[in-house]
Amino acid sequence: MREILHVQGGQCGNQIGSKFWEVICDEHGIDSSGRFNTDGKSSENQLERINVYYNEASGTPDNFVFGQSGAGNNWAKGHYTEGAELIDAVLDVVRKEAENCDCLQGFQVCHSLGGGTGSGLGKLLISKIREEYPDRMMMTFSVFPSPKVSDTVVKPYNSTLSVHQLVENADECMVLDNEALYVICFRTLKLTNPSFGDLNHLISSTMSGVTCSLRFPGQLNSYTCEIPELTQQMWDAKNMMCAADPRHGRYLTALAMFRGKMSTKEVDEQMIDVQNKNSSYFLGWIPNNVKSSVCDIPPKSLTMSSTFVGNSTSVQEMFRRLSEQFTAMFVARPFCIEYQQYQDATVEDDEGEYEDEGLEGENYENEKKM
Repeated sequence: MREILHVQGGQCGNQIGSKFWEVICDEHGIDSSGRFNTDGKSSENQLERINVYYNEASGTPDNFVFGQSGAGNNWAKGHYTEGAELIDAVLDVVRKEAENCDCLQGFQVCHSLGGGTGSGLGKLLISKIREEYPDRMMMTFSVFPSPKVSDTVVKPYNSTLSVHQLVENADECMVLDNEALYVICFRTLKLTNPSFGDLNHLISSTMSGVTCSLRFPGQLNSYTCEIPELTQQMWDAKNMMCAADPRHGRYLTALAMFRGKMSTKEVDEQMIDVQNKNSSYFLGWIPNNVKSSVCDIPPKSLTMSSTFVGNSTSVQEMFRRLSEQFTAMFVARPFCIEYQQYQDATVEDDEGEYEDEGLEGENYENEKKM
């Protein structure tokens, strides 16, 4: 079995990670005590690939790594001081779990780019994991900040300092834009005052859909459901979890994952129909750039669902928004001293170590001469 090692960091990362475990435990029939619930409704499919995310254990509290204080929404503190003190302990846990895998497929990281721990320590952790496991898959579920959800003014700083690490080290980055999530809750779900719990519910549903083909077997054929309606909703701009209109860019690649009993033939026909009707939104020089999959196990309490993952050039709208927020702040340079002091403290510590090593080397040379 090809296992996925799940890592979650920071307040946001732990909240969406916890919700993710809650959702997939429910789908696999695992109760709060960690036991498989044989209530007569359970299916063999729930256990067939359960080792992708689960292993039998009596409890592993050592897998929880935490410090004495948080990063205080400061990327530099999460990266240079508080986070740097924890990184070795975190990597020890990662190595231990990786060694227990029969065939490690890759890593799945949940974090936020707006906070101090998720951005600072998250960046450090992703680069270290990539360094030690260069041939393993790295997928991140990265939450990007929005003023509509949080009024913390330094979040553009934290995001800008972190995003390049995702470009360099992540094979697949799921952009979860708080602005888009807020709009979905407000306009589509009609929630007048969306909470973080509401946003996390959307994210966990997406994570469940993205990973369903890893956790459950697919199916070859079954009866036809209302696939056209699902397809229309899936490609609708207002349902995208990134505040960028795909009609303002072009799709390089896309993936549609369906769950439930449906005809794979009709799924393929719908995907071809979408490309033919919207050919101007797809790059012509990448052939067969839209893929689809069908998993016969639907989410809990639903008969069918679909999850869409698209790689579109329109994502630049979200990065442009973030860049404008960063530039507007950086002109006046507020809070920059708070970031600089943690980096300077780390540099001073490193210089002190080098000086000590130099003195030891000098003493050794003097002893040799005597």
